[in-house]
Amino acid sequence: MSDRAALLKGIRVWLVLFVVFLVLSGATAFPLVHELRWTESALRAMSVPDRMPGLMAWIARVRDGLDTVDAKYPFVLYGTDWLAFAHLVIATAFYGPYRDPVRNIWVVEFGMIACAGIVPLALVCGPIRGIPFWWSLIDMSFGVFGVVPLYVVRKKIKRLEALGAPSAAVSAAAA
Repeated sequence: MSDRAALLKGIRVWLVLFVVFLVLSGATAFPLVHELRWTESALRAMSVPDRMPGLMAWIARVRDGLDTVDAKYPFVLYGTDWLAFAHLVIATAFYGPYRDPVRNIWVVEFGMIACAGIVPLALVCGPIRGIPFWWSLIDMSFGVFGVVPLYVVRKKIKRLEALGAPSAAVSAAAA
């Protein structure tokens, strides 16, 4: 396998991995009420309340809030449907770099900027919304862990570009 082909394969594997996690993270925003009930039940079955009462208190509070919103104001949950949809839309944008990485590196860089933006969002909005700091750290980890595959992809794209690689779309058409 040529260097060019190996780089392209590596880029595509990392992009698929990133997209899968982005889609999964978005898809979990649809069934929030049921997920929280299931999570609380599972944690209780594992005796987590005895070992981590703070976590259980937070999970119970969030579940109670979601139950109330679901029962009285279900339209508010429409916002999380849009959050999920946004994840799916953003995931589709990564088809561009999958198809032609050099030409569409900007999508990867945009994703890296979005990952970086998670940190100030969590630090500013978390306290405003009454989110415990330790939970904001969990939220920030999505940006930290999300940027890793994108950073790897960007480095590989730069190496592919340095090889003077033809665009992937032209290569695929020639094959």
